Amino acid sequence: MKTIGIIPARFASTRFPGKPLVQIDGKSMIRRVYEQASKALSLDDLVVATDDERIVAEVESFGGSYVFTGSNHQSGTDRCAEVVSLKPGFDVAINIQGDEPYIDPAQIELLAGCFNDPSVKLATLVKEIHSQEELFNANIPKVLINSNQQAIYFSRHPVPFIRNEEQSNWLNAHQFYKHIGIYGYTIPTLLAITQLPPSSLEIAESLEQLRWIENGYSIQTRMTSLETRAVDTPDDLNRIVKL
Repeated sequence: MKTIGIIPARFASTRFPGKPLVQIDGKSMIRRVYEQASKALSLDDLVVATDDERIVAEVESFGGSYVFTGSNHQSGTDRCAEVVSLKPGFDVAINIQGDEPYIDPAQIELLAGCFNDPSVKLATLVKEIHSQEELFNANIPKVLINSNQQAIYFSRHPVPFIRNEEQSNWLNAHQFYKHIGIYGYTIPTLLAITQLPPSSLEIAESLEQLRWIENGYSIQTRMTSLETRAVDTPDDLNRIVKL
């Protein structure tokens, strides 16, 4: 099984323009993501997928590989699909978030290991929630999983609703999980899901993975105890620099 790691990176972020090129302790964010991901032994190839020449120049400056993609993609998943169509010969693609400069390569290994089971077509990671702040933060998607560790729903709202319990006690009444935004796909599945039209649940929650579930795809999950720190805004960057 041949696996390619893909780091989608665009310059024109709405909340943080130029985000991949911001400096974190002397290195650009995209370089830090690339160097961390390159430590994952399960990846046979690793590329940055971008539509911006400035990001290309940065990747070239540190000796990384890239694929220049179109500028009309609505999501990182769509950008990954273009990459695998331009670079055939892989069985699995891992979509690595370009705004997590300290991603642990062990998380990539954990996700890639899901595809040792030939029945797995889509996979992602989840982590236990232990704080009220995470549970009620709409920017942190929550995940419902079944007894086979397959995701059955994602929501920005805490799910399930705990009846007959005060919200302050929900964490004691039930184990909640949050989504860690790294995805794996078999290549045929990746190409298929990017042809699906947006679904009603996806539009309602603004979560693309709901499109896949609505169309009958199973999403395998693996539990991680490792935290991720994404940089969505300049404030996030300041917090990471302090840490």
